Order: sequence, then C-alpha cells, then structure tokens
Amino acid sequence: MNALTRCLETYWSSSIGKKLVVAITGLFLVLFIAGHLIGNLVVFLGAEPFNAYAYFLHHMLHGVGIWLFRAVMLVMLGTHILATISLTLQNSSARKPYEFQTTIQATLWSRTMIYSGLMILAFFVYHMLHFTVRFSNEYNNKALYETFTLPGVEGHVHNAWKMVIDGFSWWPASLVYIIAMTLLCAHLSHGVGSIFQTLGFRSKKAATLVQHVSIGYSLIVWLGFVSIPIAILFFGFGH
Repeated sequence: MNALTRCLETYWSSSIGKKLVVAITGLFLVLFIAGHLIGNLVVFLGAEPFNAYAYFLHHMLHGVGIWLFRAVMLVMLGTHILATISLTLQNSSARKPYEFQTTIQATLWSRTMIYSGLMILAFFVYHMLHFTVRFSNEYNNKALYETFTLPGVEGHVHNAWKMVIDGFSWWPASLVYIIAMTLLCAHLSHGVGSIFQTLGFRSKKAATLVQHVSIGYSLIVWLGFVSIPIAILFFGFGH
C-alpha cells in the first residue's frame, strides 16, 4: 500500500472526509438537476426544438459524449450514496444515549435524508428503465417513434417529444414522477444548505439567506419538473 492509498483511506475513514465527499458530489448532482430541468422544459417549445435538443445530446462527440456523461453521473451518484450511508452508520454508532434529545430539534427531512435518498435512487433506476433503456414499452419501435424529420438531418430521428407525451399520458407514471419529484425537492431543501455548510459558506449571518436559497431552489425545481406531467395529463398538452 503506497502513501497515496493510505492517505485516501485515512481521509475516507474520517467523518470530515466523508462530509466533503458528500458535499462535492451533491454539488455536482444539484447542478445536474438544474441543467436537466432546463432541458426538460424545452418540451413546452414543441416537438422540433425538443427533438433537436435530444438529437444533439445523443450525438455529442459522435455519440460518445452522452455515455461519458452518464458514466460520470453514475460515479458521482454512487459515491454520494455510498458516502452518505457510510457517514450515517458512522454517526449512528458514535452517538451516545444522552445525545438523543438534540435530534428532536432537527427537521423531519434532515432526519430522514438517508431514506428519501434511497427512494430517489429507486426512482432513478425506474426513470432510466422507462426513458433511457426503454424497458417494457414501445419507445424503441421505429415504426412508432423514429418518424420525425429535423432540418439539416438526413432521414428520420427518434421522436423524443412524442415519447415524453405518451409516457406521461399514462397516469401511474405521472403519479410516480410527481411523488419522486416531491421527495427529491424535500431532500434538496436540506441538502443544498448542507453543501453550503460543509464547504464553509454558511455563517451565522448567511444562515437565513442560505435557507431561503435552498428552499427557493427546491421549489423552482419541483414546479418545473411536475409542470410537465401535470400539463400533459390534466391539460392535454401535446395531444
């Protein structure tokens, strides 16, 4: 075992090291969620802009870019989950009986972060199977979905816009999505503030501002994501 390996092992075994890992990977995921939301909202611009956006994503760096990003995303998500679980177990084993009273001052969401995180992970797997792997649906049926033409692109491209409309037209999928986004944003409302605190940007003077930023960001994310299934399912958008 060389010096670098020993250093990394020592860093990982400390609670401070794990908190920093959780914060850095969490920051990456928070930024990803913002970017993903912006991309998803393009659906409201219509079929051509959304399909052009989807075509660009899947052809970045000759198709390699999307897979590189997915690999980085999975590493960040996996590391975030692993560090969070390890930190939770470490804190639980170190907690003394008389410290229990302090936990009642914490919010419900802060005390259940690990559980909401695991439920979000379950939804992430479902979401990937639904729209990325396209398991147990007809989204890979070329006769139904590879029917759209884009200016400057030869042949037909996958109609991702129709896929989203059809996906959220099925009410169970929309319900699962809305519940998952509610859990995600509850998770973010505490998680964003924790990132600021771990990285040293949350002082006593800035605590109120950080709290407002966390709640505001979470609310914007929630409204943005749930607006899509609600518009499709209840207002007939895209039909």
